[in-house]
Amino acid sequence: MRRVTVLGALAALSVALTAACAPSVPGSSQSTGSSGAPAEAGRLTIGTTADVVNYNPLVGNSRTDSWVTSLMYPHLTQMDEAGKRVPYLAAEWSYSEDGKTATVKLRDDMTWSDGQPVTADDVVFSVTAVQKEKFGVVAGLITALDKAKAVSPTEVEFALSRPDGTFLDNVGFWLPIVPKHVFGKAPSVQKFANDSDWVSAGPFKLTKAERGQRYVMERVDDFGPGKPAIKEVVFRVFPDVNTEVLALRNGEIDLIGNVLPPATAAELKNDPKVKLQQIPSLGWAHLQYNTKRKPLDDVRVRRALAHAVDYEAIRNIALKGFARSSNSSVLTPSLPDYADPASKEYAFDPEQSKKLLAEAGVSNLSLNMIYDQADPNIARWAPMVRDAAKKAGITIKLQGLERNTYLDKTAKRDFDIYAGSWAVMDNPPANLGLAFKTGGFINYAQVSDPKLDDLIDQAQRALTQEEAKKPIQEAARIIHDQVYDNVLYVETFNIAHSTKWTGFKPMPSELLSILNPLSLAAAKPAG
Repeated sequence: MRRVTVLGALAALSVALTAACAPSVPGSSQSTGSSGAPAEAGRLTIGTTADVVNYNPLVGNSRTDSWVTSLMYPHLTQMDEAGKRVPYLAAEWSYSEDGKTATVKLRDDMTWSDGQPVTADDVVFSVTAVQKEKFGVVAGLITALDKAKAVSPTEVEFALSRPDGTFLDNVGFWLPIVPKHVFGKAPSVQKFANDSDWVSAGPFKLTKAERGQRYVMERVDDFGPGKPAIKEVVFRVFPDVNTEVLALRNGEIDLIGNVLPPATAAELKNDPKVKLQQIPSLGWAHLQYNTKRKPLDDVRVRRALAHAVDYEAIRNIALKGFARSSNSSVLTPSLPDYADPASKEYAFDPEQSKKLLAEAGVSNLSLNMIYDQADPNIARWAPMVRDAAKKAGITIKLQGLERNTYLDKTAKRDFDIYAGSWAVMDNPPANLGLAFKTGGFINYAQVSDPKLDDLIDQAQRALTQEEAKKPIQEAARIIHDQVYDNVLYVETFNIAHSTKWTGFKPMPSELLSILNPLSLAAAKPAG
């Protein structure tokens, strides 16, 4: 058996939970609620700009969905500050020598809030439901799964149709585990609302939901991995970031959950009452060109577009310096174990763009570019992309869209240029399969390249990172040279919280930030 080494990860988890078990300091939290009265000791109040849209963790799609349900439903693994997998519900995991069997052993001290134990049957039910109903990103990440079975109450065996060294990372980190005895009663797990009488197994349980107002979560004192220091977590809903910032400065909330826009982060940097936690992103912002539309099917045209972007200006002006170069590679510096030092950023060179367009026989190039108008960063740099392209004689027509319309056009591949960002791209063999393999779940550019497919397949079959590195780096070079993706930057996220709190563990993801279960288990009043 090829066994994942978990001793170091267990040590890290032990440190987090030791901090989590530290007693609360009565009266140490001085934040106030809307009444102006002192908050209950041990309460952490978090600002968010979005309601919970879906309480079903398998289909949740808003930031607040993720934050709330991640505190209620365990994943097999969590992520540490370096982006590495660490044990959570799973104690250890391994592959067979041929890579076609994956085994996970569970801890035995976690229970659902109705008293039933969390077992291998719940894991099998959760992954099988996603596999059968084929919904969400997880379905696209577990295509190698043939069948899951419970070997014992604490052991799950996954039979794979092919060797897939990404499977355990994917199913461990991305799949929430739900109670079979609750979700199994629904005709469709995907359509199960789960909007009342919650049965959960996290460090906090949801006790009150007031849409548009607040979501109250209480500590689970007998939580298996360790009792959190915080007695109560309250998510308060605000109309916008500016209102959140005012509430933080006034002491009405302790933490702003969502990542701050760069301009706001710059303003708060010197506020003595506020601490900024900086988190390097495992995702990236990018432009993708629809390779199935002429003349974007010509690599010379895509290269012309790549040379018509002023990357440094976008990072310094739109992102206020809270970003770094990706070296125009999908293997960004945030992944030092995979990053290719030979990759170089496309040069901003309008004259080179004109030359490439002439070679392709293209003149008066005019393209539309879609983006989510509610994304503050993209809304700032989209006009910069348009204006820089003008210097190369390229006309880009901006289409800032309402989010649902944007997502619909993206799903239908109804665009010339797609401007967007991906939150977590932490497992290159899996991620590149989703994004660039023929028919990939998020292959928005509609790339279809047999050589690229073969390299991604090689990397996915590898059972160790060392085996996967060479083919995945070669795949990244093809993506770079063919401009299948134009990665603009890697953002440095800023999360703001009151200096009256400490112990948060930032994770390199906007979705995880400092609101992940390990972080909130370790958070405590300062002093």
